[in-house]
Amino acid sequence: MNSVEVIETVWIPMPDGTQLAARLWLPPNAHETPVPCLLEYIPYRRRDRTRLRDETMHPRFAEAGYASIRVDIRGNGDSGGLAEDEYSHQETQDGVDIIAWLADQPWCDGNVGMFGKSWGAYNSFQVAAKRPPALKAIAPVMGCDDRWREDIHFYGGVLAGDNFWWGSIMQLLNAFPPDPEIVGEDKWRDLWRERLEAMEFWPAMWLEHQTHDEMWRRGSICEDYDAINVPVYYFGGWADLYRDTPFRISQHLNVPVKVMMGPWSHLYPHEGKPTPQVDFIVEVLRFWDYWLKGIDTGIMDEPPLHLYMMDSMRPAGTQPHRPGRWVEEPSWPSPNVSNETYWLNAGSLDAQAQTGAPMQITSPQTFGSAGGVMCSFGIPGDLPLDCRIDAAGAMVFRSDRLESSVDILGQPELALRVSVDQPQAFVAALLIDEAPDGAQTLISRGFFNLMHRDSDTEPTAVVPGEEMEISIQLHAIGYNVPVGHRIMVQLATAYWPILWPAPNPVCATVVPGSSALSLPVRTNAPDASAPRDLPVPAPGSVLETSTRGQGGSETTLTRDAHTGRLTERVFIGGGVMGPSAKKVLETGTEISDTSERIYSILPDDPLSAIATMRQETRFERGDWDARIKTWSQQTATATDFVLNATVECWDGDTLFFKTEWNHVIPRNGM
Repeated sequence: MNSVEVIETVWIPMPDGTQLAARLWLPPNAHETPVPCLLEYIPYRRRDRTRLRDETMHPRFAEAGYASIRVDIRGNGDSGGLAEDEYSHQETQDGVDIIAWLADQPWCDGNVGMFGKSWGAYNSFQVAAKRPPALKAIAPVMGCDDRWREDIHFYGGVLAGDNFWWGSIMQLLNAFPPDPEIVGEDKWRDLWRERLEAMEFWPAMWLEHQTHDEMWRRGSICEDYDAINVPVYYFGGWADLYRDTPFRISQHLNVPVKVMMGPWSHLYPHEGKPTPQVDFIVEVLRFWDYWLKGIDTGIMDEPPLHLYMMDSMRPAGTQPHRPGRWVEEPSWPSPNVSNETYWLNAGSLDAQAQTGAPMQITSPQTFGSAGGVMCSFGIPGDLPLDCRIDAAGAMVFRSDRLESSVDILGQPELALRVSVDQPQAFVAALLIDEAPDGAQTLISRGFFNLMHRDSDTEPTAVVPGEEMEISIQLHAIGYNVPVGHRIMVQLATAYWPILWPAPNPVCATVVPGSSALSLPVRTNAPDASAPRDLPVPAPGSVLETSTRGQGGSETTLTRDAHTGRLTERVFIGGGVMGPSAKKVLETGTEISDTSERIYSILPDDPLSAIATMRQETRFERGDWDARIKTWSQQTATATDFVLNATVECWDGDTLFFKTEWNHVIPRNGM
């Protein structure tokens, strides 16, 4: 580590004159003997907010003989320019220009690899699709190929509660100031004000696009898989949102693709929760060495898919460890996986269809309170609870007790024949593992906006009472259901707060014997060998250059006994996207963060739904004291979404900037 050269700020010029700020790690003698370069390109402030995490990766890449660079996207951190939106055309073009600049540096041998988690995974895909000549391989971690189908805005064509939550987080991040030490004591206020005056309220901007239009096609590599012409190593987690992408890219990309799926939340594998963790740096270096240095590490001779098959366990909102085993697959689709059919009969799941009297359910609007979040960040309490909490509000189908265990690997699919009594509705489908004592652990889930049954670009109203045949794709999973347990399906017409409710309560009708669950079941191939051992992070291997914030979080569900209003409150002290530095030792910057998310609803009134976010961040160092406070709220009428938000920015004790947004956006099939 001591021999690694660290350059705190490198300026990368863009063709339009904008300068992007970066932090660079160089191995010994890189100036004499050029080396390949690894690029991470995200908006989350390389100088402070991601510094702790950066220190777990970039120095180790440099020790292994790579230049490694962490670039802030334009309009973020100390980079010039303005932030437009996620994955803008400008952002992607900047990525192409960054790679050309890197390849031209005297310490770079002309070979570049790109990696990143979440946003950095998305733009790794997006930049690769532009085919910059120097880019030789990418390693996306927890991102997706289809922004409409699997991003955080819409789930199954239904408006996600996360659209408001994530957009409100970006409302805060977009208001952060540049660092005076980097951009200049005489310039930082002007640059900050320029950013603030250009800000838009992103949740409202996204809600202007409630169908599968050009906004969501932009940056979705599924629109042209053939555009990717470099090898891919994808890392994902079963507790993360982006679980389907690795299977689609394994099937559709025409380049070498490797996949590792652990039990993890939205975290790098070496930080992974639940454990077991995998040393991401050691593992991905085998990939980089092969494709950027031409060293045969053996990685491309191994099976391309390395997947964690989770064991059954009791439901818990917090899971420090997830028992299970690693399996390998030779391809996807895999010859080791075949579909088994379970018919939805009168309250049962059976191998044969049996007709019966129609079944109906009108789910309370509070259904979904046990669902946790779609994208866990490893925050205590954010995983699904016991599904019995909501079961009375669903249509339920159970299998017999299993006489042999079932390994589910891949995407379950529900072919559903259903009718509803409203012109606008959705269906939530939950796949559940029921233990002999009745405990119900969520395996997977999927959703379907019935107004999108014919088209996700032109929603059409449902004819009340008319039967529809739809296919609900549940999210991919690797899960072992043991002997003596039951497989269960729950169907519901509400799923709060994960999904924003339809305008009216919905009654759904299903005729037994007309719908079927297709379950991808894995069997061990006769010649299957034991998976290789995976690298485990070494304790104490990271040099701490910052003190960690004490942080803390609290997730509570409360119900008003008088009105029945259910309120979910999530308070977080520290960074939602991983460990937050309280004080950066090298720069002296102190950071404090708090956020409070409150979602509430009445059981019988979908128009009572309210989502609110309050956030505050403070940067302090010497005479520099910048504070940002945000508030945002979303409600809806039968015809419109109503969004209101404010931002206040303080320079010491002086109010530096204040603005508000008030949007009324027509509902379009949502």
